[in-house]
Amino acid sequence: MAEKRSGKKAGAKKAKAKKVGAVKPKAADEQALRAFVRARAEDFLNDPNITSVGIGLKNGDGEICLQFTVGQKGESAIESLGSNRIPETIEVDGKTFSTDVLERSYKPSYKLVDAEQLNQRRQRVDPLVPGVSVAHRSGSAGTLGLVVFDRSTGAPCILSNWHVLNGNGGRIGDVVVQPGPYDDNSINQNAAGILLRSHLGAAGDCALARILHRDFERAVLDVGTTPKRMARVSLGDKVIKSGRTTAVTRGRVRRIDVMVRIDYGPPTGAQPIGCFEIGPDPDHIPGNGEISMGGDSGSAWLIHGDNGPTDIFAGLHFAGEVGDADEHALACYPLSVQKKLDFVLEPPVSTATVHPDMESVVARTGYDPQFLGVPVPEPELSRAQRRDALEFDGRRTIPYTHFSVCLSKSRRMARYAAWNIDGSRRVIVGSKSFKLDPRIDDRYQIGEDLYSRNPVDRGHVARRAELCWGPVPEARQANADSFYFTNIAPQHERFNRSSYGGLWGKLENLVFEQADVQDLRISVIGGPVLREDDIEYRGVQIPDAFWKVIAYVGTDGVLRCSAFVLSQTDLLNRLEALDLSEFHLYQLSLNELAGMTGLGFAELYGADTKANPELATPLRDIEAVGQAEPTMLEIRSASDILI
Repeated sequence: MAEKRSGKKAGAKKAKAKKVGAVKPKAADEQALRAFVRARAEDFLNDPNITSVGIGLKNGDGEICLQFTVGQKGESAIESLGSNRIPETIEVDGKTFSTDVLERSYKPSYKLVDAEQLNQRRQRVDPLVPGVSVAHRSGSAGTLGLVVFDRSTGAPCILSNWHVLNGNGGRIGDVVVQPGPYDDNSINQNAAGILLRSHLGAAGDCALARILHRDFERAVLDVGTTPKRMARVSLGDKVIKSGRTTAVTRGRVRRIDVMVRIDYGPPTGAQPIGCFEIGPDPDHIPGNGEISMGGDSGSAWLIHGDNGPTDIFAGLHFAGEVGDADEHALACYPLSVQKKLDFVLEPPVSTATVHPDMESVVARTGYDPQFLGVPVPEPELSRAQRRDALEFDGRRTIPYTHFSVCLSKSRRMARYAAWNIDGSRRVIVGSKSFKLDPRIDDRYQIGEDLYSRNPVDRGHVARRAELCWGPVPEARQANADSFYFTNIAPQHERFNRSSYGGLWGKLENLVFEQADVQDLRISVIGGPVLREDDIEYRGVQIPDAFWKVIAYVGTDGVLRCSAFVLSQTDLLNRLEALDLSEFHLYQLSLNELAGMTGLGFAELYGADTKANPELATPLRDIEAVGQAEPTMLEIRSASDILI
């Protein structure tokens, strides 16, 4: 067994680290040990006394070896804990390597030291900048590591740790605040984003939050560089970080390919985390000797070159030593974190021009039937409906941002719209004015004349609030797209506006309160029920009912679809009056909906919660929404909805 080397004297640290920098292990030996750690590390961590296993240098400055850390050293610890003795050598691929044993325990770096005087890193900042305090709204305080970008959407995001942005009580879609609640408990005023993705496991302790309500700068605070590349560190590499508690500190990599066991508390418990270890840089020892402390979790380590900090992201800090162990920090590998969270360091460039009169920041690709990870296809059209559908670029739907419209030429309104909702990335943007789509012949669009000086409202088929998500420019484009008259159908104001108490709007709002929706992603298909005998008003036949199909994947991985119809018949009989009566909302099967609309939903029948009661996890409190009309839930057949 190797003797514990405390390394508490700065001079001793300096001499040791200089030797580390001079050692150049054989690449073949390093690769063999890496493969061994990946394959066997979790087996070793099942031992109650072993806290980590990785690759280091024997006694800190010798030959490359397999390095173990244990909670306690000595024969008494082995006997009392039921631990196994670590062999002095281990054979890997036919070659014998020495082992080294150090006494160390670890903890996540979110348990804070005594409160200190507030500084810029612990205050609310706008724009956001890497190196300042951040946390889940019910957390304490960690560090905003980097500003990165969602690979698929280009949305700007906060990169930090799982235990900073998510934690044991968090879930996707939760609010992230800057600064963290430990530094400023004004939660409602400090919202900075929403949790987008997170991971805790062998690939790392990491999380991504979509930035909302704040501007941002990418250069790391007091370091001055903007990371644009990633590294896989080697023993002896010099690194630098900017953290919420210890500010700018420097270190050197002294163990690589480490698998460490860390207890995150209930209900998560102990988890194996892949990482590498950093010790102090002997030429730049902090005054208190600490290169990391509680609150530094989530900070980014960058490679420090001969000429200063570089733009190379080296690792994501997440933990440090416990007690009197020699000073060191643990960091996740950036490539592993990137793979789990699917981000890029540089904003993706997206350009598209659809029409000279339509502003465009992203291509209008329309509804995505694979948005939920399982197919939710658009409805099938009958032969007559296909003839009536406006063709656009060879398709029978018109693509917009986050939605598509199937336009009826004869009725001059949507037969249906299909749209995708990402509730975890919603953006609040202002209203726009209604207008004709310049890509579509005016004769196929109902314009402003229908809606003046009467209770007929311009009703969005695809609701604008549900379309406004993603990067702010993209959300603004979706918002503007929703105001084209191709997405508008005549609805009574009491029917359309949730602010007036309309049940349709309340149903839509309940979608975002669904407790078991996976990743807060929903696909919706909806439209008017177009009947030949619909009443005519100002030369336009006005639908007396509207329908929606809400599809989502539950946390159990199962696709569910629920169909609803809402009638405004009583309201339509009073178009010229203001005395408004109740209207009806009710759920029906997809088969019944097909009979009512003439559209085909056969591919979704297996997910229909009405036809398959075992799938039923109804929208919360949907019955409560209709309590003003108790008889509406007693309707027995689809035909009863149309009075």
